Amino acid sequence: MGSDALPVGPPATSIAEAITRMQQIETALPTSDGLACFNRMYLEVTQQVNDGISQGFYSDPEFMQHLDVVFANIYFAAVDAVVAEPTDLPAAWQPLLEVRSNPGIYPIQFALAGMNAHINHDLPIAVVQTCTGLGIAPDQGTHHDDYQKVDGILDAAEQSIRQSFESSVVLEADHRAQMVLDLVGNWSINSARDVAWDTALALWRCRGVATVEDLLMNGLARTVAMASRCLLVVP
Repeated sequence: MGSDALPVGPPATSIAEAITRMQQIETALPTSDGLACFNRMYLEVTQQVNDGISQGFYSDPEFMQHLDVVFANIYFAAVDAVVAEPTDLPAAWQPLLEVRSNPGIYPIQFALAGMNAHINHDLPIAVVQTCTGLGIAPDQGTHHDDYQKVDGILDAAEQSIRQSFESSVVLEADHRAQMVLDLVGNWSINSARDVAWDTALALWRCRGVATVEDLLMNGLARTVAMASRCLLVVP
């Protein structure tokens, strides 16, 4: 896929701007593109989180708004790197971005590999950056409760993707697809978010200690990349 088709731009300053950017990415890419497979799911979830904020679903809407924007901008930075620095992609996103045009990989693999990179790697960083920017701590107030309220949205999105894929496996009696189903069945968004919160707390506690912070972040990026490569194995 041509990287020049991807829209680039300044960081989003609101959830509305983040949604617009995701819509631009969706428009720019063919549906078969691996990044598009993840982007569709992420766009849907972001729209639902935004709806929840406007409807008073979260106890601390300022925290959720800030977190959502910071979180999205880390993803957009990875997208921008495809255009600006294709030989130096973010380590956690490298597995997906390098094989996003491989026709042998199923959309569900791309979607979950994107979620793996964005949740297990980007989300802890976003939580720390959000708390730093707002002058709060992750374990204060209702932050964790609000964070967990997103789990239901993500679980529904993940189940929708899985059910669609499972239906096609049954209809086509595709042995390769069944192998993929077995592979991705071991990965859970909600479990990943639980781990991401624990990682965020660890990052928060070691902030300012450059050596420890670097070791933790480098190890995290490598571990997440390894998991994505497993999810993206061509059956």
